[in-house]
Amino acid sequence: MKKILCYGDSNTFGYNPANGLRFDENNRWSGILKSTLANKYEVIEEGLNNRTGFVKNLDGINHNTKHHFPKIVENIFIDILIFAIGTNDLQFLFDIDCNALENELITFIHFAKTKAGQIILIPPVIMSEDVFKGNFSHQFNKSSIIKSKQANKIYKTAANQNNIYCFDFNEFVKPSKLDGLHYDSKSHILIAKQLTEFINQIGN
Repeated sequence: MKKILCYGDSNTFGYNPANGLRFDENNRWSGILKSTLANKYEVIEEGLNNRTGFVKNLDGINHNTKHHFPKIVENIFIDILIFAIGTNDLQFLFDIDCNALENELITFIHFAKTKAGQIILIPPVIMSEDVFKGNFSHQFNKSSIIKSKQANKIYKTAANQNNIYCFDFNEFVKPSKLDGLHYDSKSHILIAKQLTEFINQIGN
């Protein structure tokens, strides 16, 4: 059976902004895809809280995409890679600039093309100022919000220039007002619905 890899951070993992727990499979978008696409694909969930894509993360190898992702795809071929990474790179601790983000993203895309038949690039969450009142206010600042908007353009341009798909959650859902960063269950369900339709279109 063809394989879809959902590789991402806490919004792929299914972090619930209301209580800090994980949404169950029926309420997180990557889990819902397992059901909606079961007849065509094996859906592999690989989301992790606080995972970064392009900067060194002190939480360990599993949190560092550059080191962890190659191990995940070392011995398998992925038919569709859904790549939803980048939000945590915008933490002010890392102080990543947009040129570095763009260069690292393009480098990753070139590698991912050797491991996946098709790539769906998911831009980072466009944060709201609600992030300052949530549990992660110590990690993000106003610069992070500005960079999240700039990253959206960078991801779309990179996808276009490298002939891969870009699927922007920001066009139809917004992060929870509880933390300005994570999606609630209604948003996860809508994301899964839209993604299912999109995958069925590109998979035909």
